[in-house]
Amino acid sequence: MADLFALAPHRSSTAVLLAGAARERGMDVTVLPREGLLGRLPPGTGAHYYGGPHFAASAVGRLGIALLEPAVGWLDALPYAFTGRRVRCVPLSEARGTAGPVFVKPPTDKSFPAAVYADGSAVRVPAGDQGDPLVQVSEVVTWVREFRVHLLNGEIRTGSQYATFGRLDTAPLTGHTDEPAVRAFVRRLAGACADTLPSGVVLDVGLMRRGDDPGTGRWAVVEANMAWFSNVYAADPARALDVVLRSAGPYVGVRDEDAPFRRP
Repeated sequence: MADLFALAPHRSSTAVLLAGAARERGMDVTVLPREGLLGRLPPGTGAHYYGGPHFAASAVGRLGIALLEPAVGWLDALPYAFTGRRVRCVPLSEARGTAGPVFVKPPTDKSFPAAVYADGSAVRVPAGDQGDPLVQVSEVVTWVREFRVHLLNGEIRTGSQYATFGRLDTAPLTGHTDEPAVRAFVRRLAGACADTLPSGVVLDVGLMRRGDDPGTGRWAVVEANMAWFSNVYAADPARALDVVLRSAGPYVGVRDEDAPFRRP
């Protein structure tokens, strides 16, 4: 029985590319219905998922899928040598008292726009959110170029440039003039912090600059993301799929070292 690659009903270019790669390796591919779910899976069928976290909350448990994701406070716990800036994950009420300008984003999902705000009081979250949600607050920096790499067991499977000075600008990592620098930085990070991330994860890194001085550029981590909800941009879809399948696969197959990264 072929493994199943299940897609959330909201389609995207990445979902199409990954679905094609899954079919090429003999997997059954299906788009999950918005209402209800597939019938009971046959014994021995392994299900995997790609799509958003909100739909996943109602779907993946019944399909026996475990979702792996970085810890909410992963970035702010990294050494400064890898972040190049001060990053804090704090309750929204605390963030609203932060002097600006300040960069604020949700720690993991996309519940409100990640942006530079005049100060913390300008941050707004959806009306439906309850309580005092955590938000990520950091210094404002300039990213000269940003890259997304798909990591499997701490090693780059594939990658892509995705932005230049904050604007969408995609190009494969392979053959890029910055490829050696990206790979060297990720090797240093993995060597020091590989056990702080799931074995299948997406990592965004970039060449960071402070102010207008071009001589202050340094490589740093932008953020870590769930591979099962990340754009592949110009990366190799077949190699990215390896990482997606590890990050969202059968619950019974989760490795011991990945257990702490299971999404509740």
